[in-house]
Amino acid sequence: MNRRSPRRTLFLTLLSLALPAAQAQKATTVRIGYFPNLTHAPALVALERGDFAKAFGKVSLQTKDFPSGTQLSEAFAAGTLDIGYVGPGPAINAVAKGLPVQIIAGASNAGAVLIARKGVSIASFKDLAGKKVAVPSLGNTQDISLRHILKEQGLKSQVDGGNVSIIPVAPADVAAAFSNKGLDAALVPEPWGALLEAQGNKLVLDEKAVWRGGNYPSALVIVNTQFAADNPQLVAAFVKAHLNAVNFILKNPPAAQTAIASQLFKLTGQKVNALVLQRALSHTRISADLDLDALKEYADLNREAGYAREVPDLSKAVNLSYLNAAKAGK
Repeated sequence: MNRRSPRRTLFLTLLSLALPAAQAQKATTVRIGYFPNLTHAPALVALERGDFAKAFGKVSLQTKDFPSGTQLSEAFAAGTLDIGYVGPGPAINAVAKGLPVQIIAGASNAGAVLIARKGVSIASFKDLAGKKVAVPSLGNTQDISLRHILKEQGLKSQVDGGNVSIIPVAPADVAAAFSNKGLDAALVPEPWGALLEAQGNKLVLDEKAVWRGGNYPSALVIVNTQFAADNPQLVAAFVKAHLNAVNFILKNPPAAQTAIASQLFKLTGQKVNALVLQRALSHTRISADLDLDALKEYADLNREAGYAREVPDLSKAVNLSYLNAAKAGK
């Protein structure tokens, strides 16, 4: 009778466990999308520090910055992104449209403010009547938030029969539009609100006035479900790097601000000084956690805004197993 030695048996057992993991990793490149906003600070810090590249090892990294979640969602629909940082609005719309994506982590909460152009009399949301207000894009998180705010104030956008003009403008371009008097106000993510304020424009209402006292997700992480199924190790490596970046921001604010400012300058050509960045961070809460109740409420606002006919089943769209494993040190 041919018996295996204990050592050989152990070797074959370990080999059988290792082979499926090795076979599961099919990608040679990981493609990540994000925005040049403070709400996407974990991505900015991880890129500046090289955390993603280190996590993926020999697998190459491709990154692309987007001006809005609408365009990032289009990239997912076209199959040109694997992982992305995006606001809850576009993420929920992607799920509602049947795109193969899952939400795997949070990135930030709050972080959007209402800024009025210098010389324009706006003291509250009600004063937006008859005004031209910028949001990063139609259907994005700030747009959905603004439409809900208008409804609460008894106002409507022009396309809905009201007198508030909602205009899509990339946050980095709002300052120029203010200078040309093409806009009266803007609901923008940080640090663009703090930058506009530093240029003499008026902070009308901070992040707490936008919705839920500031306790709402402003950026999430989504992954292509097929990519995750084929490359679970790479997704786990990404989430670990993402969580490391979040913890770095929370534990080392000065170094994190330097990294964020460096990435913002590389992406937009605009310098953000330390005081402006500190002010912007005071309106933004960086976190990998995800408030599912807030996300479900946001799905209702998305339907209310007319961007979805129904609220998708978010229990199937959210997969926090990678995040929980990373927190447990697995």
